[in-house]
Amino acid sequence: QVQLVESGGGLVQAGGSLRLSCDASRILFSINAMGWYRQAPGKQRDLVAAIKRGGSTNYADSVKGRFTISRDTFKNAVYLQMNSLKPEDTAVYYCNVDTVSVDYWGQGTQVTVSS
Repeated sequence: QVQLVESGGGLVQAGGSLRLSCDASRILFSINAMGWYRQAPGKQRDLVAAIKRGGSTNYADSVKGRFTISRDTFKNAVYLQMNSLKPEDTAVYYCNVDTVSVDYWGQGTQVTVSS
């Protein structure tokens, strides 16, 4: 049974934009942080962006200034607005939700950026 539902991935040309969504409405526990990770073929899964309970955000250097993470605390949803996409951004993107006791992962959504 899935706790997180991801959407918004797809194929775009370099310079284009995508908006990823993660629906965490099924999670009723207290959430400490929400974030997005990505994993390219043959590489490790790396943090892209995170937002803490208090609203502070962290970004990987490679996406800073291009990506924006946001959340809807009432709906328990987290979003990733991706602008000025580059081929290097091509990866499977995973939603992550850190609760008081359990770390949840989405099943991933493919983002492909063509040259």
